[in-house]
Amino acid sequence: MAKDQLQVLNALDVAKTQWYHFTAIIVAGMGFFTDAYDLFCISLVTKLLGRIYYHVDGAPKPGNLPPNVSAAVNGVAFIGTLSGQLFFGWLGDKLGRKKVYGMTLLLMVLCSVASGLSFGREPKSVMTTLCFFRFWLGFGIGGDYPLSATIMSEYANKKTRGAFIAAVFAMQGFGILAGGIFAIVISSIFKAKFDSPPYKVDPVGSTVPEADFAWRVILMVGALPAALTYYWRTKMPETARYTALVAKNMEQATKDMSKVMQVELQAEELKKEEDKTKDFGLFSKQFAARHGLHLLGTASTWFLLDVAFYSQNLFQKDIFSAVGWIPPAETMNALEEVYKIARAIQLIGFFFMTVFMFALAIPYEHWTQKENRIGFVVLYSLTFFFANFGPNSTTFVVPAEIFPARFRSTCHGISSASGKLGAMIGAFGFLYLAQSPDKTKTDAGYPPGIGVKNSLLVLGVVNILGFLFTFLVPEPKGKSLEEISGEHEQEDELGNKV
Repeated sequence: MAKDQLQVLNALDVAKTQWYHFTAIIVAGMGFFTDAYDLFCISLVTKLLGRIYYHVDGAPKPGNLPPNVSAAVNGVAFIGTLSGQLFFGWLGDKLGRKKVYGMTLLLMVLCSVASGLSFGREPKSVMTTLCFFRFWLGFGIGGDYPLSATIMSEYANKKTRGAFIAAVFAMQGFGILAGGIFAIVISSIFKAKFDSPPYKVDPVGSTVPEADFAWRVILMVGALPAALTYYWRTKMPETARYTALVAKNMEQATKDMSKVMQVELQAEELKKEEDKTKDFGLFSKQFAARHGLHLLGTASTWFLLDVAFYSQNLFQKDIFSAVGWIPPAETMNALEEVYKIARAIQLIGFFFMTVFMFALAIPYEHWTQKENRIGFVVLYSLTFFFANFGPNSTTFVVPAEIFPARFRSTCHGISSASGKLGAMIGAFGFLYLAQSPDKTKTDAGYPPGIGVKNSLLVLGVVNILGFLFTFLVPEPKGKSLEEISGEHEQEDELGNKV
């Protein structure tokens, strides 16, 4: 594209950090807040649901969700998210980012609230209702991935673009934190108001009827922050890059960005030869030649990362129970279990972050010696592990930067959907795979697997593959989106002067 047509885009690229950047981060990040809040809370809620709806008289331990029900409750949102990533990613390139952006948030708000509702009181009806609304909640969350990343990348300047996109993704951290805090607060209030004996003392009385309201409140409150940003999301103008490069309306792009940036920009018209440009399609040989390996790189790395991450993270409460950080279920009542799981996850994270930071800081002179540098790297890496508790942000950032404007949302949707497929394999495939090879030692309802040790070896191989596929992804730092995606070169080859 000719340089004299890029005034509005150049203005965005070189703009200083302004208030509208931070507004965009908050507005775009609320979808990820809801995503993380829901993901964190559902792992607590499933324990409570098992006690309420699947109690077995005379059983030595509290009720648990059957494996197929547990897989449905946890997995249906993943399926919805994967579907939403593909659908809304494509729609965002066809209709524009703004037109579908409000839809995804509204869907998340409505389905978060509806997740706390149910038809009847029988286990089947409650679980069916929960799964139905969690699918559509996931569908809305899925749409937020490509749209939020694309909007933020197209609003940001090239110097801080990666940091701003990562900041949107970092709202997941606040969602996890809020989920833990709110679960602790709600379970504490209910426990104080409706105290009950431990399961081993009174199996029926340990789960008070009011506990049925606790899980509903926890799920429904996740909708509030997203609902508060709905107005601002609908008021955001279409991104200049979509309006100028895809819709071919430079005048509107200039008008929108002049208002957002509060600067005077000169409106320009597209040249006729540019308007006649024949754009290649997503499934064309030209796309495969230019961006095929890049898409393989972003999709495969996100897939492999989430296989490894979700195999550890989604069921971390079970790990804490196994090593004794959470008391046996039969020694607690229902609300106490929710409280202690949420508190343990928060405490363990902050505890190990503190331990490793001080382990680095206090003997710092020791770590600076050449023979001790490997130990320094190991400890430093562990601080990031416990600080993160979420997928690596770079897999979210890069797909929003390296593809042309007319494919950007679609390709991000494909990449993030690959990650969600990996999440399903990690969360549910390894749940079965990690079972003991000994039939007598497997969890109730699960067939024998390959064991934890062999599962970890498989995950080690997965991480190696992720390392290798990373080399397919180009470095976007310091370049404009058009330079990274090769849109300048494309226009040059098609007959336009650069």
